[in-house]
Amino acid sequence: MRVFFDRELDTVATFWRIYRRDGAALAFTSHDRDLTFGGITHRAAPGMIPAAIRLTVELSNDSAEAQGALHHDSIRADELAAGLFDEAAIEIGAVDWTTLDHSTLYSGQIGRIDDNQTQFTAELRSNKSLLERDLVPRTSPTCRAEFCGRGCGLSAVGFTTFRLLDAIDPESNRVRFAGLIGENYVDGRLRFLSGPQTGLGFGIIDAVADWLTLDRPLVAGTATGTRAELREGCDHTFATCAGRFANSINFRGEPFLPGNDLLSRYGQS
Repeated sequence: MRVFFDRELDTVATFWRIYRRDGAALAFTSHDRDLTFGGITHRAAPGMIPAAIRLTVELSNDSAEAQGALHHDSIRADELAAGLFDEAAIEIGAVDWTTLDHSTLYSGQIGRIDDNQTQFTAELRSNKSLLERDLVPRTSPTCRAEFCGRGCGLSAVGFTTFRLLDAIDPESNRVRFAGLIGENYVDGRLRFLSGPQTGLGFGIIDAVADWLTLDRPLVAGTATGTRAELREGCDHTFATCAGRFANSINFRGEPFLPGNDLLSRYGQS
């Protein structure tokens, strides 16, 4: 295995690999020419630099940050605004540009992205952040299971439909699908299958008739007639689970458990 920085003058460059949720994979290197290794061509991007990478043997999250110029053909301001890089998987490593020996030093996800029209800064979350999840279920009046996920017992196939976009209202951040019972899709998900935001997941936060309000901005370029995948939503209440889905046997909550306010009540005669 190649040991980097073990000599006074080393032929080492940095590389980045980004795996977006829409299926696109991008790769860059700080070298002055493209490098192909691991079956991936890494485009020369000297303007992209790792600000700092901190790795420890502790369970706390490793910190890292990356900066780069927005003028690179593969990373454009409109795609950052569209959210195509949100929660993308990322790898950062070192490569010997003469032998192409390489090693991954950091892997994780892209978190918050800031840009000032000329360059962007991406906060990175390492895979250790998964250890921060609370694995012990806590009591709650609402269902803790993800709709159609583990513990729910319902199949997503029965609550997923494919529709053509009938109208779009970017100012109000909402879309329309003719003939849709909008209220069934509140708290659900939408995913465009073409256009500038292909594959990006939108949450549906409100519905009026067949108009659906989305939780992230729509960008220009999504045309009417665009095919989309929609999944119904659930408000995670016992009434909805039992009445609408007849799935109360799988309800993962305690709707009738007294709350903490019971301790502060005065006795009644």
